Amino acid sequence: MLGFEGTAARLYFQSFAGMLRPGDQPANSDAALNGPAQWCFDFNGRNRRPPRDPVNAMLSMAYTLLAKELTVIAASVGLDPYLGFYHQPRPGRPAMALDLMEPFRPLIAESVVLSAVNNRMLTPEHFLAAGKSVTMSQSGRKAFFRAYELRMDQLVTHPLFDYRVSYRRLLEIQTRLMSQMIRGEIDTFPVFVTR
Repeated sequence: MLGFEGTAARLYFQSFAGMLRPGDQPANSDAALNGPAQWCFDFNGRNRRPPRDPVNAMLSMAYTLLAKELTVIAASVGLDPYLGFYHQPRPGRPAMALDLMEPFRPLIAESVVLSAVNNRMLTPEHFLAAGKSVTMSQSGRKAFFRAYELRMDQLVTHPLFDYRVSYRRLLEIQTRLMSQMIRGEIDTFPVFVTR
């Protein structure tokens, strides 16, 4: 299973750059000749720990925010956010939250990054070099949090209940359904699928 997921992720992120419309952004310049580096939104694949370009810095931030949301929600509905099915438990790792997060990575986290770049909510000036990594400036984080909140407030129709809810409420509904499945109250977990 991990091999299939790894292959799918590699193929997905190979195509991710094609969804970015960065516009006329300056390319990285030589800091020695032209002052501080200017970032661009070129994406050449996923990298992390630390992220080495603006797109990966935003992806890491979005995944962190989404994992935090689901950790809190899992605990609030009575699930142990640190005991999951797919992600192995490790100290400090919210395995259940990470399991619940998987179907929402493209719908929420990656969508936030695409919107932030394509709608010019963040620009190269919102990023700073920090050693070998790239991080967001204070104004960059503020702009990114705004993009994230806009996505979380967006309404979608839940296919099982056929009513509109925000993505934030959808996360809670799906987590409650997972809890019901674990307790044997429902037979299968209805995975949320959008158009």
